[in-house]
Amino acid sequence: MPPTGVLRASGSRAALGALAAVTIAVPALAGCASGDRDEGGAGKPAAVRLPPRGAGFDYQIGGGYPPPAGVRIVSRDRSDVPAPGLYNICYVNAFQAQPAERSSWPADLLLRDARGRTVIDEDWNEPLLDLRTPAKRERVARRVNGWIDDCADKGFDAVEPDNYDSYTRSRRLLTANDATAFVALLSAHAHARHLAVAQKNTAELAGRRERAGLDFAVAEECGQYDECGVYAKAFDDRVVDIEYTDHGLEAARARWGDRLSIVRRDRDVSTPGDAAYVRKAG
Repeated sequence: MPPTGVLRASGSRAALGALAAVTIAVPALAGCASGDRDEGGAGKPAAVRLPPRGAGFDYQIGGGYPPPAGVRIVSRDRSDVPAPGLYNICYVNAFQAQPAERSSWPADLLLRDARGRTVIDEDWNEPLLDLRTPAKRERVARRVNGWIDDCADKGFDAVEPDNYDSYTRSRRLLTANDATAFVALLSAHAHARHLAVAQKNTAELAGRRERAGLDFAVAEECGQYDECGVYAKAFDDRVVDIEYTDHGLEAARARWGDRLSIVRRDRDVSTPGDAAYVRKAG
């Protein structure tokens, strides 16, 4: 789900405190510089911290606000700042262009059909990015990796590259292999900056997590659509789940409430004080 895109001032690194997260060594597949790629393999390991299992969670990509009591994991938009003392996930719209940013993308990096028409995600009015060749994937990654650098510089612990499943909306112009190859570029760069990387939705590609370099999952409505088990198995219960209906929340709670990090939010991911704001803890 796209964020509001409201720009906010950069902040200092969030304090780590006594948060019970795990640090792991991840092979870096690319160099630290944006767009660099090491085709030869492992490179030097970079330590990244994984989110704690089954911890209180809040999804704040529509705008940051003081996390409610009991929250230990927060996801916020890349334009926002981390919540001090918590495990912070940085939301990045990685596979599609935000409507307000469309004109800033080179025209040849917007996916076009055989008649030259831009392929649009109609739900969000977002053009898909063209990931069909290694050269284009490198160029798109160079820009997205700059955003990932901003996440790291602000002090986020992890990055959430959204729209991994955009190939399913591409009119068969993109493939699952294109998506996996692209997210692997982002993962390598994020790991080099000591950020963990979340798989966002796309349960059908959970089996590719190692190839893609993904560390945990951010799932929307896995309770509603009975997908939580897929993510739980692939990521050893390191899953944060956002439900948008009471039915979905209850379904997620019933089977996974003691294992995964679950929250009910409104679909606009509003902030407190907004008439649409909904938040229920999992």
